Amino acid sequence: MRYGPIAPELFIENRRRFRELLPPQSLAIFNANDILPTNADGTLALKQNTDLFYLSGVDQEETILVICPDATLPKYREILFVRETSELILVWEGYKLTKEEAKQVSGIPTIMWLDQFDTVLPALMNEAEYVYLNTNEHIRSVVAVETRDARFIKDLQRRYPLHQYRRAARLTHQLRAIKSPEEIRLMRRACEITGNAFRRLLGFVQPGVWEFEVEAEILHEFVRSGSRGPAYTSIIGSGESATILHYISNDRQCQDGDVLLMDFGAEYANYAADLTRSIPVNGTFSPRQRQVYEAVLRVFRFCESRLVVGNSIEDYHKEVGDTMEQELIKLDLLNASDVKNQDPDAPLYKKYFPHGTSHYLGLDVHDVGFKYRKFEANMVYTIEPGIYIREEKLGIRLENDFLLTATGNEDLMADIPLELADIERLMKR
Repeated sequence: MRYGPIAPELFIENRRRFRELLPPQSLAIFNANDILPTNADGTLALKQNTDLFYLSGVDQEETILVICPDATLPKYREILFVRETSELILVWEGYKLTKEEAKQVSGIPTIMWLDQFDTVLPALMNEAEYVYLNTNEHIRSVVAVETRDARFIKDLQRRYPLHQYRRAARLTHQLRAIKSPEEIRLMRRACEITGNAFRRLLGFVQPGVWEFEVEAEILHEFVRSGSRGPAYTSIIGSGESATILHYISNDRQCQDGDVLLMDFGAEYANYAADLTRSIPVNGTFSPRQRQVYEAVLRVFRFCESRLVVGNSIEDYHKEVGDTMEQELIKLDLLNASDVKNQDPDAPLYKKYFPHGTSHYLGLDVHDVGFKYRKFEANMVYTIEPGIYIREEKLGIRLENDFLLTATGNEDLMADIPLELADIERLMKR
């Protein structure tokens, strides 16, 4: 395993909090994600179901977690089913968890092989009135393939049609929005690795380098630091490509005079970092680039003052939008009179700043949680304002990750260069 051991107390506590939300006579079942096929006999690497990981700490395929707090037999109140290994599997696929190792990782006393699941399931269903099953309910999810969870739900409902089925996601979204000290520790490490990669780039980027070469430098720093790689596909966009929000082809040569927008973040122990920086390819911002950069930075600093406990995402985004309007007027991109008379449901600033300013961060980059929940202590959000001017082939976005606290917020990336003068100084070094 590339990342260091995580104390099982994290997952024990996560399950305790989950159990507290269940009504009596409940059964909850969580499946690992599928290993997805590519072509021929190829497969992608496993990306674990983050709810399963959150509740068990197990990072292995073909795993099932069962939580049944009111089971008559104490050994059935928490069961972790893992794939039984063999000499053949060891030779062809590598090492898998033993029962004892699964117990140590998860803190679950009852570990069974996966082929025992269908034997135990009837007894669990017999005692359960409510069955909580897992689905991807992120508000931006687009699920075009049938998942392991979806197949399991169809099969279980066919076999047991008279139970009352409920959504586990409603509960996990509530819990995962609040980060524990151990989760924050892991996210700090993901941010640290990401910052090291950015500093490496400040000495690497120059006219003539290719965007994919920049991406390779990032990947090298991530992997050598114990990360399995990027938490999401890195966006490395120079010149006009920086105005495309989800640009991932990364196949353009960086030119003298371009600004290079880089949106990337390390994954560490399944937890994500999310950073964006915009730097001059030749090491010096032009006057116009400097003007736009400073405008984005002022909006960023305003966001810091408003991403606080008690505020809401709707009010926050309205305040940020008002601030961005003023900056765009100063940049001669918007007319004050037009802004005054605009349709409030279609604000003019969206032409140059079309995306949201902040999102949850955690086991997923766009982490789960209720969008309209008021900000609370120990939530982690990004701050990422940007201005994109296609006619000037200029896009600038700045992004850091913030931990909300009872007294304000903490920038988890505060040590990563952000000020314009620091960027230029370090690129000239």
